[in-house]
Amino acid sequence: MTSYQESLNSEELTNRLIAETTSMNHVEVIENVIDSLEQDDSAMVSHTPEGGYLWKFKYGSVEVFVQLTGKSDEDTITVWSVVLQLPAKDEPRLMRYLLELNCSSTLEARFGIIENRIVVISTRTLAELSPGEVSRLITIVATIADDNDEALQSEFGAA
Repeated sequence: MTSYQESLNSEELTNRLIAETTSMNHVEVIENVIDSLEQDDSAMVSHTPEGGYLWKFKYGSVEVFVQLTGKSDEDTITVWSVVLQLPAKDEPRLMRYLLELNCSSTLEARFGIIENRIVVISTRTLAELSPGEVSRLITIVATIADDNDEALQSEFGAA
């Protein structure tokens, strides 16, 4: 019987197997978390030409987006949800309120502005990211957005 040797040494092979296993798990973990949170079969996914993923799903009264830029340790997972369209009524008071929330109740997420929209957002590199952290990031953003969107729209919406 003939035995063929791989051109990789054992350390390179181990690192490659760990990277392949880890990268596959991120996508699976994200999809499992979304499956547990999404409502009305609302989850959708698209793939970018660069090897990334973008998911969208409905949670309560908000749409939540999850972007995975790739599968290496340097790539990122970003979770965001729009809670208010700008311009808004009394923007100085709104900004102060959001800063206070950022300091007191958003945990790993934060309020921010993207393209004239107030969002709840969290981002992290994939290096040493555990399934529990993935679940926590997605759940925190979805929950904070759903808990705050209607009150923000009611008090500060449509200037």
